[in-house]
Order: sequence, then structure tokens, then C-alpha cells
Amino acid sequence: QVQLVESGGGLVQAGGSLRLSCAASGRTISSYRIGWFRQAPGKAREFVAAISQSGGIASYANSVTGRFAISRDNAKNTVNLQMNGLKPEDTAVYYCGKRRDPLSGSYYDEGVYDSWGQGTQVTVSS
Repeated sequence: QVQLVESGGGLVQAGGSLRLSCAASGRTISSYRIGWFRQAPGKAREFVAAISQSGGIASYANSVTGRFAISRDNAKNTVNLQMNGLKPEDTAVYYCGKRRDPLSGSYYDEGVYDSWGQGTQVTVSS
């Protein structure tokens, strides 16, 4: 079983940066695609970014393209999300998940992921 733990959230002013980490334990995540999602109060969980097993392919939501960068270090069993140019609308709880089957469903569909962590709060003040 893979357990994922998110960290790195906090309070930042608009235009600032944060680096989130998704640390895995239990087994290696090198064979899994990993996704970051976020959920703002009163809203559904939405896709942010996803990365392939090797890290060679990354996908982003339109709202974060050019500002966020996803990366992974399989030797350290971690996936990171570098967030620059933060906006108040980026305020949310951020979660990472492991994609169950890379051949089933779409990378932006939260239903294809599991092993969600507890999330880390990101708050961007204006």
C-alpha cells in the first residue's frame, strides 16, 4: 500500500511562491503517474497537474499553466509542485494522488486516482 503525505502549504501574498511536496511511503511510486488536485471551500476538487512515471511528461490545468511546475524525484519517492505567481484564486487545499491505471480514464479525472493524502492548505492573500 502506498501512503501519500502532502506538505509545504502556507500563507503567501499574491505574486509569491510555494513549493509543495508529496512524499510516499509503503512502496515506491516510480511506476505510478501522480496527480495534484485542489479543492477550494464550497467547490469540487479540480485537477492541477500530473506527471508521468519517469517525469518526462507533465500536464497542467489551463489556470496554472506557465505558473506551476510539477516534478518528481523517484530516488526520494517524492513529487513536487512549484507554484509561482500565486493568485488569491489559487487558495485551496492541495492533494496528491496516485493514478491506479495509466491506461484507464483521463489524467484530469480525480476518479482515476487513489491513495490521497490529507492535503495541505494554501492561502494566497491579495
